[in-house]
Amino acid sequence: MKFWKHAIITGGGSGLGLGLALRLLRRGSCVSVLDLRLPEDARSQLDFAASEGGGTWQFQPVDVTGLAELQVAVDRSVSELGEPDLALNSAGIVVNRAFTELSTQDFHRVVDVNLHGSFHFAKAVMPHLQPGSRLALVASLAGLTSNYGYAAYGASKFGVVGLATTLRFEYQPLGIGVSCICPAEVRTPMVEKEKLDGDPVSMELRKVAGSLDVDTACDEILAGLDRGKWQIIPGTRGKLTALANRLFPGIFFRVCSLVLLKVLRRQAAAIEGS
Repeated sequence: MKFWKHAIITGGGSGLGLGLALRLLRRGSCVSVLDLRLPEDARSQLDFAASEGGGTWQFQPVDVTGLAELQVAVDRSVSELGEPDLALNSAGIVVNRAFTELSTQDFHRVVDVNLHGSFHFAKAVMPHLQPGSRLALVASLAGLTSNYGYAAYGASKFGVVGLATTLRFEYQPLGIGVSCICPAEVRTPMVEKEKLDGDPVSMELRKVAGSLDVDTACDEILAGLDRGKWQIIPGTRGKLTALANRLFPGIFFRVCSLVLLKVLRRQAAAIEGS
Protein backbone atom coordinates (compact mmCIF):
# COMPACT_ATOMS: atom_id res chain seq x y z
CA MET A 1 0.00 0.00 0.00
CA LYS A 2 1.53 3.28 -1.14
CA PHE A 3 1.40 6.43 0.96
CA TRP A 4 0.32 9.44 -1.07
CA LYS A 5 1.39 12.66 0.65
CA HIS A 6 -0.97 15.06 -1.13
CA ALA A 7 -3.74 14.14 -3.56
CA ILE A 8 -5.69 16.69 -5.61
CA ILE A 9 -9.05 15.24 -6.65
CA THR A 10 -11.66 16.90 -8.84
CA GLY A 11 -15.23 15.70 -8.50
CA GLY A 12 -14.33 14.93 -4.90
CA GLY A 13 -17.70 15.93 -3.53
CA SER A 14 -19.48 12.71 -4.49
CA GLY A 15 -19.15 9.31 -6.15
CA LEU A 16 -15.75 7.90 -7.00
CA GLY A 17 -13.93 11.13 -6.18
CA LEU A 18 -15.35 11.26 -2.68
CA GLY A 19 -14.78 7.53 -2.11
CA LEU A 20 -11.11 7.85 -3.06
CA ALA A 21 -10.66 10.99 -0.95
CA LEU A 22 -12.05 9.17 2.10
CA ARG A 23 -9.69 6.24 1.64
CA LEU A 24 -6.67 8.50 1.29
CA LEU A 25 -7.60 10.47 4.40
CA ARG A 26 -7.84 7.24 6.38
CA ARG A 27 -4.25 6.55 5.32
CA GLY A 28 -3.13 9.90 6.67
CA SER A 29 -2.82 11.68 3.32
CA CYS A 30 -3.50 15.34 2.66
CA VAL A 31 -6.35 15.73 0.18
CA SER A 32 -7.50 18.74 -1.81
CA VAL A 33 -11.13 18.28 -2.84
CA LEU A 34 -12.12 20.25 -5.93
CA ASP A 35 -15.76 20.38 -7.02
CA LEU A 36 -18.57 22.74 -7.91
CA ARG A 37 -19.96 22.38 -4.37
CA LEU A 38 -19.46 20.21 -1.32
CA PRO A 39 -22.62 18.90 0.37
CA GLU A 40 -22.76 18.85 4.16
CA ASP A 41 -22.91 15.04 4.30
CA ALA A 42 -19.71 14.87 2.23
CA ARG A 43 -18.02 17.33 4.61
CA SER A 44 -19.01 15.16 7.55
CA GLN A 45 -17.64 12.04 5.88
CA LEU A 46 -14.37 13.78 5.05
CA ASP A 47 -14.01 15.08 8.61
CA PHE A 48 -14.64 11.64 10.06
CA ALA A 49 -12.19 9.92 7.69
CA ALA A 50 -9.53 12.53 8.56
CA SER A 51 -10.07 11.96 12.28
CA GLU A 52 -9.70 8.20 11.75
CA GLY A 53 -6.43 8.31 9.83
CA GLY A 54 -4.91 11.65 10.76
CA GLY A 55 -5.21 13.09 7.28
CA THR A 56 -5.92 16.70 6.35
CA TRP A 57 -8.29 18.00 3.72
CA GLN A 58 -9.37 21.26 2.17
CA PHE A 59 -12.06 22.24 -0.34
CA GLN A 60 -11.62 24.42 -3.39
CA PRO A 61 -14.84 25.29 -5.31
CA VAL A 62 -14.16 25.13 -9.03
CA ASP A 63 -15.66 24.39 -12.44
CA VAL A 64 -13.28 22.24 -14.51
CA THR A 65 -14.56 23.78 -17.75
CA GLY A 66 -12.67 26.97 -16.92
CA LEU A 67 -8.90 26.62 -17.22
CA ALA A 68 -8.04 29.87 -15.45
CA GLU A 69 -10.39 29.06 -12.54
CA LEU A 70 -9.02 25.54 -12.26
CA GLN A 71 -5.44 26.79 -12.36
CA VAL A 72 -6.16 29.11 -9.42
CA ALA A 73 -7.73 26.25 -7.41
CA VAL A 74 -4.79 23.93 -8.08
CA ASP A 75 -2.24 26.64 -7.21
CA ARG A 76 -4.07 27.35 -3.95
CA SER A 77 -4.10 23.65 -3.11
CA VAL A 78 -0.35 23.43 -3.69
CA SER A 79 0.26 26.57 -1.65
CA GLU A 80 -1.69 25.18 1.32
CA LEU A 81 -0.78 21.47 1.27
CA GLY A 82 2.34 21.20 -0.88
CA GLU A 83 3.07 19.72 -4.29
CA PRO A 84 0.84 16.75 -5.11
CA ASP A 85 2.14 13.26 -5.75
CA LEU A 86 -1.32 12.16 -6.94
CA ALA A 87 -3.57 14.26 -9.18
CA LEU A 88 -6.87 12.65 -10.12
CA ASN A 89 -9.60 14.05 -12.35
CA SER A 90 -12.93 12.44 -11.47
CA ALA A 91 -15.26 15.28 -12.47
CA GLY A 92 -17.72 14.22 -15.14
CA ILE A 93 -21.29 14.26 -16.38
CA VAL A 94 -23.42 12.01 -18.57
CA VAL A 95 -26.26 12.58 -21.02
CA ASN A 96 -27.87 9.36 -22.22
CA ARG A 97 -29.88 10.12 -25.37
CA ALA A 98 -30.25 8.48 -28.76
CA PHE A 99 -28.54 10.61 -31.41
CA THR A 100 -31.84 11.82 -32.89
CA GLU A 101 -32.84 13.17 -29.46
CA LEU A 102 -29.44 14.61 -28.50
CA SER A 103 -29.24 18.39 -28.60
CA THR A 104 -26.15 20.20 -29.81
CA GLN A 105 -25.99 22.00 -26.47
CA ASP A 106 -25.96 18.73 -24.50
CA PHE A 107 -23.24 17.25 -26.74
CA HIS A 108 -21.02 20.30 -26.25
CA ARG A 109 -21.68 20.39 -22.50
CA VAL A 110 -20.67 16.74 -22.00
CA VAL A 111 -17.51 17.15 -24.07
CA ASP A 112 -16.71 20.40 -22.29
CA VAL A 113 -16.87 18.84 -18.81
CA ASN A 114 -15.46 15.38 -19.53
CA LEU A 115 -12.82 15.99 -22.19
CA HIS A 116 -11.97 19.67 -21.93
CA GLY A 117 -12.11 19.37 -18.14
CA SER A 118 -9.57 16.54 -18.26
CA PHE A 119 -7.29 18.63 -20.47
CA HIS A 120 -7.65 21.65 -18.18
CA PHE A 121 -6.85 19.58 -15.11
CA ALA A 122 -3.75 18.05 -16.70
CA LYS A 123 -2.64 21.50 -17.86
CA ALA A 124 -3.09 22.91 -14.35
CA VAL A 125 -1.39 20.14 -12.36
CA MET A 126 1.43 18.96 -14.62
CA PRO A 127 3.78 21.86 -13.74
CA HIS A 128 3.50 20.79 -10.08
CA LEU A 129 4.13 17.06 -10.59
CA GLN A 130 7.60 15.73 -9.85
CA PRO A 131 9.23 12.40 -10.76
CA GLY A 132 7.50 9.64 -8.83
CA SER A 133 4.13 11.39 -8.87
CA ARG A 134 1.07 10.26 -10.84
CA LEU A 135 -1.70 11.80 -12.93
CA ALA A 136 -4.92 9.78 -13.15
CA LEU A 137 -7.82 10.58 -15.49
CA VAL A 138 -11.18 8.89 -14.97
CA ALA A 139 -12.52 7.83 -18.36
CA SER A 140 -15.00 4.95 -18.56
CA LEU A 141 -15.47 1.55 -20.12
CA ALA A 142 -17.57 3.63 -22.53
CA GLY A 143 -14.26 5.16 -23.61
CA LEU A 144 -13.24 1.73 -24.90
CA THR A 145 -16.55 0.28 -26.15
CA SER A 146 -19.14 3.10 -26.04
CA ASN A 147 -22.87 2.25 -25.98
CA TYR A 148 -26.23 3.01 -27.54
CA GLY A 149 -27.28 6.54 -26.52
CA TYR A 150 -23.70 7.57 -25.75
CA ALA A 151 -22.87 9.82 -28.72
CA ALA A 152 -21.82 12.56 -26.31
CA TYR A 153 -20.57 10.52 -23.36
CA GLY A 154 -18.76 7.89 -25.43
CA ALA A 155 -17.11 10.50 -27.63
CA SER A 156 -15.92 12.46 -24.60
CA LYS A 157 -14.56 9.38 -22.82
CA PHE A 158 -12.81 8.03 -25.93
CA GLY A 159 -11.17 11.45 -25.98
CA VAL A 160 -10.08 11.11 -22.35
CA VAL A 161 -8.49 7.73 -23.13
CA GLY A 162 -6.67 9.29 -26.08
CA LEU A 163 -5.50 12.23 -23.98
CA ALA A 164 -4.25 9.96 -21.20
CA THR A 165 -2.44 7.77 -23.74
CA THR A 166 -0.59 10.75 -25.20
CA LEU A 167 0.31 12.10 -21.77
CA ARG A 168 1.68 8.68 -20.87
CA PHE A 169 4.02 8.79 -23.87
CA GLU A 170 5.16 12.30 -23.03
CA TYR A 171 5.54 12.13 -19.25
CA GLN A 172 6.54 8.56 -18.43
CA PRO A 173 10.09 9.18 -19.71
CA LEU A 174 10.22 12.07 -17.21
CA GLY A 175 9.33 9.78 -14.32
CA ILE A 176 5.71 10.95 -13.99
CA GLY A 177 3.20 8.11 -14.13
CA VAL A 178 -0.15 8.33 -15.91
CA SER A 179 -3.19 6.15 -15.23
CA CYS A 180 -6.42 5.90 -17.18
CA ILE A 181 -9.36 4.62 -15.12
CA CYS A 182 -12.10 2.91 -17.14
CA PRO A 183 -14.88 1.60 -14.89
CA ALA A 184 -18.07 0.02 -16.13
CA GLU A 185 -21.25 1.07 -14.34
CA VAL A 186 -20.59 2.16 -10.77
CA ARG A 187 -23.62 2.92 -8.64
CA THR A 188 -22.76 6.57 -8.00
CA PRO A 189 -25.32 9.39 -7.63
CA MET A 190 -24.64 10.38 -11.25
CA VAL A 191 -25.47 6.88 -12.51
CA GLU A 192 -28.57 6.59 -10.33
CA LYS A 193 -29.80 9.89 -11.77
CA GLU A 194 -29.03 8.66 -15.29
CA LYS A 195 -31.24 5.63 -14.75
CA LEU A 196 -34.25 7.86 -14.17
CA ASP A 197 -34.36 9.12 -17.76
CA GLY A 198 -31.64 7.25 -19.65
CA ASP A 199 -32.40 5.42 -22.87
CA PRO A 200 -33.78 1.93 -22.02
CA VAL A 201 -31.75 0.30 -24.79
CA SER A 202 -28.57 1.74 -23.31
CA MET A 203 -29.56 0.57 -19.84
CA GLU A 204 -30.01 -2.99 -21.11
CA LEU A 205 -26.71 -3.07 -23.00
CA ARG A 206 -24.84 -1.88 -19.92
CA LYS A 207 -25.81 -5.07 -18.14
CA VAL A 208 -23.24 -6.89 -20.31
CA ALA A 209 -20.39 -5.35 -18.30
CA GLY A 210 -22.14 -5.60 -14.95
CA SER A 211 -22.38 -3.09 -12.13
CA LEU A 212 -20.21 -2.28 -9.10
CA ASP A 213 -20.89 -0.54 -5.81
CA VAL A 214 -18.79 2.53 -5.06
CA ASP A 215 -16.76 0.89 -2.28
CA THR A 216 -15.64 -2.05 -4.44
CA ALA A 217 -14.77 0.22 -7.36
CA CYS A 218 -12.79 2.65 -5.17
CA ASP A 219 -10.86 -0.16 -3.46
CA GLU A 220 -9.79 -1.60 -6.82
CA ILE A 221 -8.98 1.80 -8.32
CA LEU A 222 -6.80 2.83 -5.38
CA ALA A 223 -5.05 -0.55 -5.42
CA GLY A 224 -4.29 0.00 -9.12
CA LEU A 225 -2.94 3.48 -8.45
CA ASP A 226 -0.77 2.11 -5.63
CA ARG A 227 0.74 -0.40 -8.07
CA GLY A 228 1.31 2.24 -10.74
CA LYS A 229 -1.00 0.61 -13.27
CA TRP A 230 -1.64 2.32 -16.57
CA GLN A 231 -5.18 1.15 -17.33
CA ILE A 232 -7.41 0.43 -14.35
CA ILE A 233 -10.70 -1.38 -14.97
CA PRO A 234 -12.39 -2.35 -11.70
CA GLY A 235 -14.56 -5.45 -11.63
CA THR A 236 -14.11 -8.82 -13.33
CA ARG A 237 -16.96 -8.36 -15.80
CA GLY A 238 -15.66 -4.97 -16.79
CA LYS A 239 -12.21 -6.40 -17.46
CA LEU A 240 -13.68 -9.28 -19.50
CA THR A 241 -15.86 -6.89 -21.50
CA ALA A 242 -12.87 -4.72 -22.39
CA LEU A 243 -10.82 -7.79 -23.28
CA ALA A 244 -13.54 -9.24 -25.50
CA ASN A 245 -13.94 -5.92 -27.30
CA ARG A 246 -10.19 -5.67 -27.87
CA LEU A 247 -9.54 -9.26 -28.98
CA PHE A 248 -12.80 -10.05 -30.77
CA PRO A 249 -14.33 -6.73 -31.83
CA GLY A 250 -16.55 -8.26 -34.53
CA ILE A 251 -18.01 -10.92 -32.25
CA PHE A 252 -18.42 -8.40 -29.43
CA PHE A 253 -20.35 -6.03 -31.68
CA ARG A 254 -22.62 -8.81 -32.94
CA VAL A 255 -23.42 -9.94 -29.39
CA CYS A 256 -24.27 -6.38 -28.37
CA SER A 257 -26.33 -5.96 -31.52
CA LEU A 258 -28.38 -9.05 -30.65
CA VAL A 259 -29.11 -7.60 -27.22
CA LEU A 260 -30.03 -4.30 -28.83
CA LEU A 261 -32.43 -5.93 -31.31
CA LYS A 262 -34.07 -7.92 -28.54
CA VAL A 263 -34.77 -4.76 -26.55
CA LEU A 264 -36.04 -2.86 -29.60
CA ARG A 265 -38.42 -5.70 -30.48
CA ARG A 266 -39.68 -5.83 -26.91
CA GLN A 267 -40.31 -2.10 -27.00
CA ALA A 268 -42.15 -2.37 -30.32
CA ALA A 269 -44.33 -5.19 -28.98
CA ALA A 270 -45.17 -3.16 -25.89
CA ILE A 271 -46.22 -0.19 -28.04
CA GLU A 272 -48.41 -2.38 -30.24
CA GLY A 273 -50.04 -3.96 -27.22
CA SER A 274 -50.82 -0.63 -25.54
